[in-house]
Amino acid sequence: MEAPGDTAKVELASSALADVDIHGWTQRFDLLSDPHRLEILLGLHRAPGICVGDLAAAVGRSENAVSQALRVLRQQGWVTSTRVGRQVSYRLEDHTVHDLLHWIGAAHSE
Repeated sequence: MEAPGDTAKVELASSALADVDIHGWTQRFDLLSDPHRLEILLGLHRAPGICVGDLAAAVGRSENAVSQALRVLRQQGWVTSTRVGRQVSYRLEDHTVHDLLHWIGAAHSE
């Protein structure tokens, strides 16, 4: 490895690595990179409290596929669920993901 030309810039650049949760952001982008999960997150963003069957119909996926994706999102703390009787409803819980969805153009219902 070659010796750096400008050690001050090297130190400045490497200090940026400590400012950001690199693992956390990598994990967020990994989860967001799946189009099916992104569709589910957009559906939850627009219709908080939606049940699996309705969400599956909205995104054109099977209830099983949506349930599996919701399980992953719930494990990451992005989504919460509420059971009322036999029905389970879901909502987006992670504020950073909520902000990211707004950043890519997602809006709330009017």
